[in-house]
Amino acid sequence: MEELLGDESNYEFVVSLLENIQNLVSHGLDMFWSPDEVYALLGPRSAVCWGTLTGFWIAVADWCARTGLSLEPVEPLLTIQNEQLKVLLWTGNRTLSTGEKLGLAQAVRYEKANGASIPGYSHLAVALRSTGPQ
Repeated sequence: MEELLGDESNYEFVVSLLENIQNLVSHGLDMFWSPDEVYALLGPRSAVCWGTLTGFWIAVADWCARTGLSLEPVEPLLTIQNEQLKVLLWTGNRTLSTGEKLGLAQAVRYEKANGASIPGYSHLAVALRSTGPQ
C-alpha cells in the first residue's frame, strides 16, 4: 500500500480498502486481527489514511450519540450465513464498543447535517508528503 500511496491517483482505492479492513476488524471476531494489530503493520502513509478514516467514523458516532440517533445492534449482522452478503455487510458496517453498528446510512445523515463528508482524499496529499518517500 505504501507504494500505491506514492501516487495521488491511488488514494481513493487505498482508502476504500483500508476502510473495508477497519469495518471488518471492528467486529472483534476471532478469525480477524484487531484494529490495533492491523495498524501496527501499516507504513507511515497508510497510517495517515487509517487515522483519517478513524477520525471521520468517530465524528459520525459522536454525532449520532449527540443527536439521539438510535443505532441497531450488530449481532444480527454477524450471524448472516450467505457468504456474499456477509462480505458486503461486514465490510460496509462497523461495530462500536457499545455493540451497535454504524454504517453508511449514519454517515450520509452526518454528512447532510454537518456538511462534512467522508474524506475526499485530496487533503491526504499534504499529510502524506510529510511522511517522505518510501
